[in-house]
Amino acid sequence: MILPPPGELIRDNLMPGKGVLAETRKRLSPDQFQTVPPTRISELEGLGWVLDKRNKSTVRMRKAKPHDAAFEDRVWATFAKLGFTSLNKNRLFTLKYGDGDGERQQIDVFAADDDVILVVECKSTVETRTGQFKKEIEAIQGQRAGILRTIKNEYGKHKVKFILATNNYGVTKPTTDRIAAADIIHMSDDVIDYYLALADHLGVAARFQLLGNLFSGQKIPNLDHEVVAIEASMGGHKYYSFSIEPDRLLKLGYILHRSKANSSLMPTYQRLIKKTRLKSVAQFVDSGGYFPNSLILSLEGGPRGLQFDAFPKVNGQTRAGLLHLPQTFRAAYVIDGQHRLYGYSASTRATTDLIPVVAFVSLSRSAQMRMFMDVNENQQAVPKNLRNTLNADLLYASEDLREQAKALKLVLAQRLGEDKVSPLYGRVQVGEDSKTPLRCLTIDAVARGLDRGGFIGTFTKTEVKEIGTFYRGTNDATCDALFEYLALGIGHVREHLNLQHKLGSADGGFVFINNGIESIIRILGDIVIHLAAQDGDYDPRQQDPQTLYEDAVPYIDSMIEHLSGLEPAEGLEYRQLYGSGAGTKYWRRLQQAISEARAEFDPPGLAEYLRDEQKQFNDESRDMIDELESFMKHDVRKRLQDKYSSDWFKLGVPRNLRVEAGKMMVERNADRSQGEEIDEWDCLYIVNYRDVMIQTQDLWQELFEKRYTPPGDENKAGGRKARTSWIATVSDLRNDVAHQRTVSVDDHDFLTTLHTWLVKGQTDNDL
Repeated sequence: MILPPPGELIRDNLMPGKGVLAETRKRLSPDQFQTVPPTRISELEGLGWVLDKRNKSTVRMRKAKPHDAAFEDRVWATFAKLGFTSLNKNRLFTLKYGDGDGERQQIDVFAADDDVILVVECKSTVETRTGQFKKEIEAIQGQRAGILRTIKNEYGKHKVKFILATNNYGVTKPTTDRIAAADIIHMSDDVIDYYLALADHLGVAARFQLLGNLFSGQKIPNLDHEVVAIEASMGGHKYYSFSIEPDRLLKLGYILHRSKANSSLMPTYQRLIKKTRLKSVAQFVDSGGYFPNSLILSLEGGPRGLQFDAFPKVNGQTRAGLLHLPQTFRAAYVIDGQHRLYGYSASTRATTDLIPVVAFVSLSRSAQMRMFMDVNENQQAVPKNLRNTLNADLLYASEDLREQAKALKLVLAQRLGEDKVSPLYGRVQVGEDSKTPLRCLTIDAVARGLDRGGFIGTFTKTEVKEIGTFYRGTNDATCDALFEYLALGIGHVREHLNLQHKLGSADGGFVFINNGIESIIRILGDIVIHLAAQDGDYDPRQQDPQTLYEDAVPYIDSMIEHLSGLEPAEGLEYRQLYGSGAGTKYWRRLQQAISEARAEFDPPGLAEYLRDEQKQFNDESRDMIDELESFMKHDVRKRLQDKYSSDWFKLGVPRNLRVEAGKMMVERNADRSQGEEIDEWDCLYIVNYRDVMIQTQDLWQELFEKRYTPPGDENKAGGRKARTSWIATVSDLRNDVAHQRTVSVDDHDFLTTLHTWLVKGQTDNDL
């Protein structure tokens, strides 16, 4: 990019204030436009432009912005809507960082107001991937001092922050730490979208949320920080009761919205403010209305607590006095009353009204969340999914180790769905997310895989009962290591089964579905257990996640080879595993596939499961054969009776079968009492029903062809004998089951198909 000669001052290259609103609308559009003579339509259409509008003598052409330009525009517009009125005109804006003529750095977004300046570097990618940003971090570090000098020369004592804004990038913890160590603020596209949505709801008042994040703990200039208050205690917590102007409190206040912008402040508990409620609050107070109930806050007291100058008179444990509020950004966390407070941001009475406040001192995040949930216990304010997520955050720091472990699994499941580094990003339904064909995984399914994978272990209230393969003493240490291992392992599966990853739940996918992901997570746990069992000195808790992943790859590859080699019908079997035991069946099949490829892989319980499953196959096969035989016995007899009436047995059954059946009837009835005797038809077997059906072509076509030709065999060569060969196969399987011989998976599937078609699929027309 060839940069034009810069103006003498930074302000020379900024957008005029009166043009910011129109420019914001333009930048929020996903498209770029140009107005040209009609003669250029064909030329521009060849370059990807489309006709948007015909004017009297010109046309307006439209084209989607490149992803990087669209993201920069969104960032620019976000800060404009947050109240930054001085912004760069275009992408050619530069700042000087050295004395040389060429020592200028192009800046994607420059945003300034009366107190703050933001210098933003934007990075965007089309496909989601992990970013390291080594070059960008080093460039900012190297140029920071020079850029700050340039800004100070013109803006004096403005607070300055350098921001790295990223779109579609996953950022690992080491990279996050490196960005923070360089004194750079990282904002993902999720964070940008949060502030953009917040600005839509709050207007410029949303700026206080941003400043609270950027300058937490730093002093707010010119803040009147004294209020008359009453000091008391409640539930073991000190609190102050006072009244304050909303305008003053807005500068101190911060809301722990559940968003990526607040991920470092977990646990968080508030949902995004609703714009309609803010408007109604503003209209209500502007018309003379007021709220008699108090806002509930938690004030950050700092290491020395809050300064409170008590008046001489004391009433019991209650004291009145002068409270010195913190003079720093993000000093007052709003637990209850966010709509009442921020509704005043659009009211003319924000500087004159006084609102009542109950302010606790330095409540922990968990204590704030408990209070929030208690306040809303009997209201409809907290949906069930959100409440479950809040409970996970609450239990994460519980003193009960059992609750900690439960919360850890849920937090990991959420993180796998929400972190862009994760191969399951956007695929897990989290909180109030709606289900889509791609977002088809549930937190419960992921958490089950974690629970059953042996990663975390089992606990009593105060002690470790059985330590898991990844448990590293604390939830934080365990969470980071286990997340990295799972992201690497599942990412390896995604890379080699990419088509499956792209298929949604409605498109025939059978791997990235609930049973599939639960099973893959369990397999990743099995592999770690196997590695530890193979080498007594191999302690997975002492290994870094990358090493564990590399050691696991050969076994993961065996699983991938099995899944990628499945025929469509075999994949459908995996997909159609339903019921309470479906996840176990899926998981055991993957274990079996790895074991067959790598004999040393022999996870506990697999051999016993396969033996039990084989027995289950035999039991299920026996039941299906009995039902098939019972169905045919009734159905064939009825068809013969309908044709031959009372002579149905003599005219409808071949002579040799009648003779053999007659002999067997006499023999079996010899020891039976009257009323328990059987007839000749009771002495035929399933294979004999086939002999009845195919004795003549005419009888076959008239009575049996339509009902007993399997779907797809209507044109099978070999006529009626070939089309009823399945009955002979069932007869052979009947003998195998009777003599306790093993029924194979294929034979079991064969019987299942027949049973579904013939017994479950019968209709009145067929009968």
